Amino acid sequence: MNRIGFIVSSLLVALALLSSMLFVVDQRQFGVVYSLGQIKDVITEPGLNFKLPPPFQNVTYIDKRLLTLDSVDTEPMLTAEKQRVVIDWYVRWRISDPSQYIRNVGLDEAAGANQLNRVVRNAFQEEVNRRTVRELLSVKREEVVADVKREVLEAVKGAKPWGVDVVDVRITRADYVEAITESVYRRMEAERKRVANELRSTGAAEGEKIRADADRQREVALADAYRDAQKVKGEGDAQAAALYAEAFGRDPQFAQFYRSLEAYKLSFNKKSDVLVVDPSGSEFFRAFRGGAPGGGAAPAAPAGPRR
Repeated sequence: MNRIGFIVSSLLVALALLSSMLFVVDQRQFGVVYSLGQIKDVITEPGLNFKLPPPFQNVTYIDKRLLTLDSVDTEPMLTAEKQRVVIDWYVRWRISDPSQYIRNVGLDEAAGANQLNRVVRNAFQEEVNRRTVRELLSVKREEVVADVKREVLEAVKGAKPWGVDVVDVRITRADYVEAITESVYRRMEAERKRVANELRSTGAAEGEKIRADADRQREVALADAYRDAQKVKGEGDAQAAALYAEAFGRDPQFAQFYRSLEAYKLSFNKKSDVLVVDPSGSEFFRAFRGGAPGGGAAPAAPAGPRR
């Protein structure tokens, strides 16, 4: 039993020793082998690798993928015209030389991100100080980004290279500080209200002009219609008068009788009308008595109310 236990113990120790000597490097990582605190080897290709057991050799891993660093500092910067603005940015970077990175920057990605954040912040501060707000927002925005990237590359590839590549630098937001933004918004709101009121006034004036023109055209149309109507009416009255004159000229007694009937109509057009005359001696009712003025019998009048 002691022999079996010894064999099993030996196998376990051998397996533990072997497992401490084997390590796997992922395709997304660099494997850095240390020997007594010094970099012994850098594994750049994925696969199974061997090393001496601890404490003779140890291995750490560094990410080789493209990393993103976002700005976290909200401290405002001063532009060329002394305006306080806040710049949000991001940087795309990767570790290209693990040996240089570990010697000059740190042992992990966080160390590089911290130092890179400081360098990018200083580069943006220098470029913003040289330019106006208008240039930052539109005219020279790409130029600002290109200059910042150039300065960052000079810093990371200087006398002590960081062993990193800066792939891209971008501005995500460039804006005034909150206090100035509120003031700008208020001025913009006041300007928009002024423009809106001006447009309303212009529209009201145009509306009054259109209504006045429409009223004028209406009055002209009514006047023209009234003139044409009066003209037609005058022509009709003239024709009627000619016809009456012709008819009355042929038979004067009929004319006298017709005029008497018209007078009766005008005198007795309402039930409440009262006429005080002497029917027996008045010429007004001669047509009712059967005799027309001037002699001769008048045509019989239709029966009607007597008063």
